[in-house]
Amino acid sequence: QVQLVESGGGLVQPGGSLRLSCAASGSIFGITTMAWYRQAPGKERELVATITRGGTTNYADSVKGRFTISRDNAKNIVDLQMNSLKPEDTAVYYCNVNKRNYVYWGKGTLVTVSS
Repeated sequence: QVQLVESGGGLVQPGGSLRLSCAASGSIFGITTMAWYRQAPGKERELVATITRGGTTNYADSVKGRFTISRDNAKNIVDLQMNSLKPEDTAVYYCNVNKRNYVYWGKGTLVTVSS
C-alpha cells in the first residue's frame, strides 16, 4: 500500500502562484511515474502533468508554460508549481503515483482561483 497526502491548496488571485506538494509513504519502493490530476465541479477528472523517475515531464495543453511538475526521489515527493493562475484552474487537485501495475490516489486538495 502507498499513502499519498497532498498539501498547498488554497485561495489565490488570478495571475498569482501556488505550489502543491504530495508526499508518498508506506510501501514506496518501486514507484515510477508520478502525476497530478484535477477535477473541477461538474467535470470529469483530467490529467494535468506527469513526471517519470528519470525526470521526463508531460503537460496538458491547458497548463503548458504555466505549471511545472518536479519530484524529489529521495523523499518521495512530487510538487506542482502553478503560475499565472486562471479562474478555470479552480479544481480539486489529486496526486497520483504508479507502482508496478497499480495506481494510487491522494484525497485531493482544493485550489480556488478568484479575486
